[in-house]
Amino acid sequence: MLLKDKICIVTGAAQGIGRAIAEQMAADGAVVYATDRQQGTMDEWAEQVSGKYSTRVVPVYFDVTDAAAVKTALMGIHKAEGCIDALVNNAGVVINRRLGMMKRDEMEMMFRVNVIAVIEMVQLCSRLMARTGGGSIVNIASVTAVQGSPGQVAYSATKGAVIALTRSAAKELAPQGIRVNAVAPGIVKTERFAELYEQNGEKIDQRISRIALGRLGTPEDVASACAFLASDRAAYISGQILGVDGCASI
Repeated sequence: MLLKDKICIVTGAAQGIGRAIAEQMAADGAVVYATDRQQGTMDEWAEQVSGKYSTRVVPVYFDVTDAAAVKTALMGIHKAEGCIDALVNNAGVVINRRLGMMKRDEMEMMFRVNVIAVIEMVQLCSRLMARTGGGSIVNIASVTAVQGSPGQVAYSATKGAVIALTRSAAKELAPQGIRVNAVAPGIVKTERFAELYEQNGEKIDQRISRIALGRLGTPEDVASACAFLASDRAAYISGQILGVDGCASI
């Protein structure tokens, strides 16, 4: 019960890694506010998980790029619970294109969701955490930000920005008792993986062959890392980028 009675927020929790993070936090005893932009996508699942782990998983619907909606939601959670203990910035957009085929509107959208929205979430949530003595913020980066990846120039750039903002925010927020870390997943077998594999199967096979642990990552692998960093057991860990990639980035 790493997170017993902690109030945790997970963005982009309707599927994939985000859903696994929210469920892991619930399994570890947290009250989880699971967010998504599409109304009603998590209601049934949240009810099932709440019953399974005897806690509360509360769906909250807003677009992370809508600053006013984000503020309303976070202020409402803080008012209802009295604190926010942990935030996982998982919501993100991936558009893979070769360098010569990138479109400006797609690049701008990725930066709005993957970078600007994350900064704004950190801004507001850190102010609320500071009122109650601190908390933990976990951002989702990517191994592509460390290694680079053909066909993912713009996406890699956004995740590189996440790493930079994580390290800077950790130093700035430390005096308020707020820890900021990032998890950098490698290739994770999510719903989107099948689509990517169909497009670039040969290249993905080459990357998998370089994973020292010999398998793809799972959403649960990433979720476990996030739950640990959000917990008090990581109380002296901040400003770190934790690779969850099966030893592919070394």
